[in-house]
Amino acid sequence: MNSAWMRLFASSPRGVEPLLADEVRLAGARRVRPLTGGVSFEGDLAVIGRVCLYSRVASRLLLPLARVPADGLEGFDQALREIPWEDHLRADGTLAVDFSGTNAIIRHTRFGAMKVKDAVVDRLRERGGIRPSVDFDRPDLRIHARLSEDRGVDIGIDLSGEALHRRGYRVNAGSAPLKENLAAAILLLAGWPEIARRGGMLLDPMCGSGTFLIEAAWMAGDIAPGLARGHFGFLGWSGHDPAVWQPILAEARERARAGRSAIPTLLGFEPDAKTLEAAQENVVQAGVADRIALASGNLERLERPIGVAGLMVVNPPYGERQGEVERLEQPIYRLLGQRWRTRLAGWKGAVLTASPRLADALGEKPTASKSLYNGPIACRLLLFDAITPARVERDTGGSRPDDQSPGDDLPPTPGDPDAPGAVMFANRLKKNRRRLDPWLKRESVSCYRLYDADIPEYAVAVDRYGPWIHLQEYRPPAGIDPEAARRRLGEVLAVLPRALGVDPDKIHLKTRHRQSAGSGGQYGRLGEGREWAEVDEGGLKLLVNFTDTLDVGLFLDHAPLRRMIRSAASGKRFLNLFGYTGSATVHAAAGGARSTLTVDLSRHYLEWAGRNLAANGFTGLDHRLVRADCLEWLAQVAESGDEGKFDLILLDPPTFSNSARMQRPFELQREHPALITQATRLLAPGGVLYFSNNARRFHLDADALPAGLHIEEITRQTIGPDFANHPPTHHCWRFTWLM
Repeated sequence: MNSAWMRLFASSPRGVEPLLADEVRLAGARRVRPLTGGVSFEGDLAVIGRVCLYSRVASRLLLPLARVPADGLEGFDQALREIPWEDHLRADGTLAVDFSGTNAIIRHTRFGAMKVKDAVVDRLRERGGIRPSVDFDRPDLRIHARLSEDRGVDIGIDLSGEALHRRGYRVNAGSAPLKENLAAAILLLAGWPEIARRGGMLLDPMCGSGTFLIEAAWMAGDIAPGLARGHFGFLGWSGHDPAVWQPILAEARERARAGRSAIPTLLGFEPDAKTLEAAQENVVQAGVADRIALASGNLERLERPIGVAGLMVVNPPYGERQGEVERLEQPIYRLLGQRWRTRLAGWKGAVLTASPRLADALGEKPTASKSLYNGPIACRLLLFDAITPARVERDTGGSRPDDQSPGDDLPPTPGDPDAPGAVMFANRLKKNRRRLDPWLKRESVSCYRLYDADIPEYAVAVDRYGPWIHLQEYRPPAGIDPEAARRRLGEVLAVLPRALGVDPDKIHLKTRHRQSAGSGGQYGRLGEGREWAEVDEGGLKLLVNFTDTLDVGLFLDHAPLRRMIRSAASGKRFLNLFGYTGSATVHAAAGGARSTLTVDLSRHYLEWAGRNLAANGFTGLDHRLVRADCLEWLAQVAESGDEGKFDLILLDPPTFSNSARMQRPFELQREHPALITQATRLLAPGGVLYFSNNARRFHLDADALPAGLHIEEITRQTIGPDFANHPPTHHCWRFTWLM
């Protein structure tokens, strides 16, 4: 039997049979035939092992043995005794019988199960003199018997044992859980594997016990869904051959180890504290707690995550009881549609619902729908391509900074690209591009500054981030006619698409102004437009945001310094203080750093740094993120020595900060001697500390720094050709201990 091909049947939820057919084909099956509620096919022992281990949508795997008549007890018993049970179960083994269906002869399923059990026991005792015993929990052989009144009883062996949707990670199911195999089918139908391969994220805003999140993580990481189970029904079956099974199991374990690094970030929100706790227990048990972020929250708090747009998948309440549809329509479905359009523009979606009225309340027309069954409930899976954003604000960075007057928020006057000033501006853009072109091609630079108020009347900065333009308008001095300023800005906007060959929708306008002490510091938040993009810097993927902060998350003038760090990082322990979005950390990791540690007080920016690291495959304990006040952290660590020494340190503090989370306001000119001194105490012998800042009038107090510290200003070396024609935008020094 070990090398024979057998006729098999895998059951599944209704509606997903084509997916199951693909899975069994991938497992090596032949003569695959989808049926209602499952798939019939031929397979050998290797196919049996692969289907049980790898199928994400199967419910059970059965080996059909016979169809016996059930129109009389004597004939029923005799037909059961004629099945060669000794080929499937040792006489001293254990068995259990699952029986479903009734008729006029077999009126109770327990009675039917007892008759099957007695026939098996009698045959084995007659042939071996020993009778098998019953074990309901984990028998050597689980017999599946299904009575159909007009066709008799189909008898088979359940090779899966416990239902395959029970993966082994569900510690706590929570309320109304979605079966794991149906959740997996929904993810497959929504195209999640391809989205994950592109680095896209997954969001479940009503995650319940976390089933979608765990199934998505395992799918993206090539983790076989049966790997955590520990037992299958075929393991006690006489036809089982460990020599066939063990290599299949070993391969699955190796694939899971290799695939973990490919799991992107997955996010789940759940308002109920007990259900959220259940989800947290489940993701830990599933071994993917480091890739799944869970948070307490409802749809009203849904915001665009930091990272690459991906798939939103949700299984909201259906409103099965009378009156529930009206109760759910506004607070859930309409709100879900509204938040989707305004906060998740560019994300695909998959929504499972049983109510057409509730589906309509989303306010979006699905691009496709699929009939599925959640248990006995007929549902529709609604699939949506990337949602178009609901534009409720201009792309100027969202809400107005506090020191702007209402008049300053007026849109620019539509501009004439052929006006004399506009032509002059266009010519300067072309001139600058010609000057930079050799450098751009030689270094493969795609993110750079092209223009910085070169013509005083056109006081803007034009930064290129791949296909996007980040346009920053400087605040015009007092006495400048506001209407003239708006007209010139209109001319700039009219010129850029034609001069640079960019889509107007990829131009993001922002007004710059000097930060006041109370305005939130250099990284002040603006609005909630949530325009995220992935750009390339030296072959690395970095995320930028064009609307939510004054800076987009990637300082262009620091690009040469990041290259320095990358070239010096091989085998080094790297520390990034005031780490911001971690772009320098990504460069250090790409340069072969042995480990990296990024410290910043902002949860928002640390999460951003984590996304940047993950986008480039740098995860795990070797790349740590610490949320802390850098001044306090330095003082504590320098004193305790808990973190040891670092070979390479970047210290890039703000000019000023009055964050409420800091013990006292930070002023760079006053604080820098103590800050540098503490940081250099963490330098390993031969280590290098880079100190950079953007304070225009900064003066380094070298006399206040420790004796024996070698100080070298390297500002010029850290200014690229795109910033070379203007006063330095930052200052930079290299510190080393004299040997």
